[in-house]
Amino acid sequence: MRRLSRIEKCVDWEQPLHEIAIEATGLEDFGDSSYLDGLRVLLETYDIGCDLSDAGWYGAKHKLIHVLKRRLLSERAFKDQPQILANPIERPIVITGLVRTGSTALHYLMAQDPHRQSLPYWLAEHPQPRPPREAWEAHPDFRASKTLLDLMFGVAPALKAVHFMAPDWPEECGHLMAQTFTDDYWEAGMRAPHYAEWYERADLVPTYTRHRKLIQYIGSNEAAKPWLLKYPVHMKHLRSFLEVYPDALVVWTHRDPASVMSSYASLIAGFRSLNVERVDSDDILREQMEIWASGAERAIEVRRQRPSEQFFDLHFRDFVADPVASVKRIYQHFGLAWTPECEAALRTWHRDNPQHRHGKHEHSLAAIHVSREEMLERFSVYVDTFDVEVG
Repeated sequence: MRRLSRIEKCVDWEQPLHEIAIEATGLEDFGDSSYLDGLRVLLETYDIGCDLSDAGWYGAKHKLIHVLKRRLLSERAFKDQPQILANPIERPIVITGLVRTGSTALHYLMAQDPHRQSLPYWLAEHPQPRPPREAWEAHPDFRASKTLLDLMFGVAPALKAVHFMAPDWPEECGHLMAQTFTDDYWEAGMRAPHYAEWYERADLVPTYTRHRKLIQYIGSNEAAKPWLLKYPVHMKHLRSFLEVYPDALVVWTHRDPASVMSSYASLIAGFRSLNVERVDSDDILREQMEIWASGAERAIEVRRQRPSEQFFDLHFRDFVADPVASVKRIYQHFGLAWTPECEAALRTWHRDNPQHRHGKHEHSLAAIHVSREEMLERFSVYVDTFDVEVG
């Protein structure tokens, strides 16, 4: 990465970034060039200014190179094993909705169904056919993911209570979407209005087309097993997502948006503190409030054009009251088999992983100069559409 430090403008990193990835892998085919749109906007963003610390700049370079290396390795797999791209991805369950609505807890719980496959963190970061479970801990990519998470939680231990992650636990789709440089990672990890303006309105069909190929690849050892996916971001880009996954079973989670935004601003502040010189919680909240309110409104319009039975609405109060019963209602709504093995696995997980197991996330609006009333007004379309309980 030293050669990047000798280049004054980040937009001029494009060629050397590719050269570094090629040298590291011995591969040259990056696949469809549509990923360059996102990469170029991102490099422009770095030049405009994003207040990265020295650690943030190191992490930014490392991430760009990692993504390009993963593209090369994935592209080789698609070429060497073209049959995996014929693997069916039928009626995947996708959990989405506003951030901080209980979707992570729901995801972890639903992933215990032995008849369904999900995306472990280490395979999201290092896509490859899922090995037998007993081989994971010894795999160098698993160990690399564990080291990374241990480092992050070592630097910012409070993040464990906010959003716990482990290499073998189910993960969101962000790592896969990053292969086209279209993901919230860059929008959340630093102040990046130039990138956000482009990304929030971008056509992500190429992103989801590659996402589909990647889960076909990761799940190729159990190709017939149906998928469980989760990412709040899919709500903001629901039109593109459903174009690639037209038969997806969408579980839309709901919660008081004022509580959601307070919690999310705290989460983003924690992640940004790893990368930037100064964190402004007011700025984060106002920025993210507009992004997520606009995203919800776009998704509502998309949903109005789809069959109502394609969606299941799960409100936070109902999920907290009885998580396993909530999942059973999801299965019944979509006509999915609810087996004794599934129920037993979910109840065991719920018993062994109580709420706040990794600490309680404390957050407050007291230090933020945005009122609940202002937040609820901005989310009024969302609240009214879904009759979301507030207060």
